[in-house]
Amino acid sequence: MTVYIKNIFEEAGDMTQFTLRFFKELLKPVFQWREFSRQCFAVGYKTLPLITITGFIMGLVLTIQSRPTLLKFGAESWLPSMVSLSLIREIAPVITALICAGKIASGIGAELGSMKVTEQIDAMEVSAVNPYKYLVVTRILATTLMVPLLVIYADFVGIYGGYIGYNIHGNMTLFRYFSDVLEHLEFLDLFPAIIKTFFFGFFIGLIGCYKGFNASNGTASVGIAANEAVVAASLSIFIIDMLAVQLTDLFF
Repeated sequence: MTVYIKNIFEEAGDMTQFTLRFFKELLKPVFQWREFSRQCFAVGYKTLPLITITGFIMGLVLTIQSRPTLLKFGAESWLPSMVSLSLIREIAPVITALICAGKIASGIGAELGSMKVTEQIDAMEVSAVNPYKYLVVTRILATTLMVPLLVIYADFVGIYGGYIGYNIHGNMTLFRYFSDVLEHLEFLDLFPAIIKTFFFGFFIGLIGCYKGFNASNGTASVGIAANEAVVAASLSIFIIDMLAVQLTDLFF
């Protein structure tokens, strides 16, 4: 038990140093714009099909499941606003971030872990290339930027899925549906939800890079790094979301 607690504190210390090094390297020239663009493409564009399917299903299923309950109370007209607020405030950010944790964090962990095991990172250092700045900084910035954009995209797709679900048993035009959604949507519904997605993206990239960059020798460590990256990133999403909800309730 003592050894387990010791390992937790040691890992927390290593993670803190890894994070501080990120901010230190971020301020140093020269920034790797080409690698950053490539990572944005890999993180954002290549994840769009999965986010599209998931966002559409979220809106569709939530609408279909909520309709009978609201119908009992004669509140069917509240369905578009209720579904959209649920998606924007909580469901879309968390589910999208979890999907990114499973796809992106594991991919980064496996990629960097493989480079670590095959000594490609050591070769970069010998070649006078800063591997941390080239591999870690670009990936963390890419996830920090692209995850919020993916969440906003998932919001729109989810709302459209809700529109399709509503019209299975009802009849409402797309313009009327979105007008009803925007009528009940406020700035305080959007702002906290978007802000926390930047933290989701940052920790997804940070944890994926940390696990891969610190993989031990041996091919088995690549799979371990990818698995640990998914678990730790998913757990961090729930913790950040819990803190964000508490802070939103406290200040807003």
